[in-house]
Amino acid sequence: MGESRDTEVPAGPVECLASAGEDATRNMTASIGEEGYEMGMTIGEKILAMHAGRESVTPGEFVLARVDLSLANDITAPVAIRAFQEAGGTRVRDPNRIALVMDHFTPNKDIASAEQVRVSRMFAMEQGLPFYFESEGIAHALLPEMGLVFPGQLVIGADSHTCTYGALGAFATGVGSSDVAGAWITGKVWLRVPESIKVVCEGQIGRWVTAKDLILWVIADLGTAGASYRVMEFCGDAVRSLSMDGRFTLANMAVEAGAKAGIVEVDDVTLSFSGEALPEGFSIAASDPDARYEEVRRYDVSRVEPLVALPPSPANVRRVQDIDAIPVDQVVIGSCTNGRLEDLRLAAQVLRGRKVFPGTRLIVIPATRRVYLEALRLGILHDLAEAGAVVCPPSCGPCLGGHLGVLASGERCLSTTNRNFVGRMGHPSSEVYLSGPAVAAASAVAGRIVHPDDVA
Repeated sequence: MGESRDTEVPAGPVECLASAGEDATRNMTASIGEEGYEMGMTIGEKILAMHAGRESVTPGEFVLARVDLSLANDITAPVAIRAFQEAGGTRVRDPNRIALVMDHFTPNKDIASAEQVRVSRMFAMEQGLPFYFESEGIAHALLPEMGLVFPGQLVIGADSHTCTYGALGAFATGVGSSDVAGAWITGKVWLRVPESIKVVCEGQIGRWVTAKDLILWVIADLGTAGASYRVMEFCGDAVRSLSMDGRFTLANMAVEAGAKAGIVEVDDVTLSFSGEALPEGFSIAASDPDARYEEVRRYDVSRVEPLVALPPSPANVRRVQDIDAIPVDQVVIGSCTNGRLEDLRLAAQVLRGRKVFPGTRLIVIPATRRVYLEALRLGILHDLAEAGAVVCPPSCGPCLGGHLGVLASGERCLSTTNRNFVGRMGHPSSEVYLSGPAVAAASAVAGRIVHPDDVA
């Protein structure tokens, strides 16, 4: 087993985060110590052990684990259905442990997407699946909202941002469509037990700083492969101060550092969110004091300022105040990362009484129908539309270059989504910049990337 590195990231330009600071290294014994004492487990290890019917597991070993919920969407469900049928599947093992969410190209943007949805809809009807959702919202916001995900679960999804559900103290991870098909047949999945990285966020979160800025700061430090096939376990007083909306943002982007899963410790905020949806006998996993971590990274969030990730990587992060005037053709506020009520409320706070810059498009996409209705009831959508935003139905939309805001050649977009790779939102020569909702809203007013204080 490797050593645990405890790193505190200092202040300074974000591009220097990974190389700055002093590492303090401490040696750790193997899982079975010299006197035969077995070391404790992390949250992720405990959940996998429980679902594998084991008392304990060790990073690196493979387990066959019981799946509580499997997910597929309108892109991946048809592939999983085909794999299910080719494997000889006729009836799914447990319809109540399957969710199909049509969210990427819905409402259907063309004939091909309509056919994808039709295949998924017919399968759901044939199999009697109770959790089939169409144009109800983005899966990673919808399923927790519906009370289908809760602490201690093992959730797999044919979608890389399935890790979002780790905000609820679940082990949630993206897998291939064939793995999902296998779970439909057997109720189980093969997994390698990941090593864990403990991400400790401490300190007071500053004005205009959101969970999006925190996770961008961590990704800037780790890099896009720094947590490859690891569990990122988020803890610390700054994490505990976040709402569930913020915690979902943290867990959602763990995969942008390469993580297999992102998990947030369960507390009263978690339990309050889940409320009556919590089933009798549910289990909360908490890391043992002597749990093994590949490394521990500590962050003083009081040093974090509003950030932007420049193309072509979520790790290419700069402070907004360090960016020269970059004009934007489009601003997108939404997605499974930042399309929840808290995000829309913050954007409306910046935009209220102001107008979107001429020549800049502002597209707002609430993450779910419920978020849409609540934002409508509170007047948030009115404020956004009054400022010049186009409010769209719940959908992944432009996040993956699907619809509702695809970019033309040479266009720039500032987005609250999670990825900014080349061609992610449209033409290969277009550019995507990532930020939180406050920076996005301010930039829509200015027509260029600016700090919220510049328009407030």
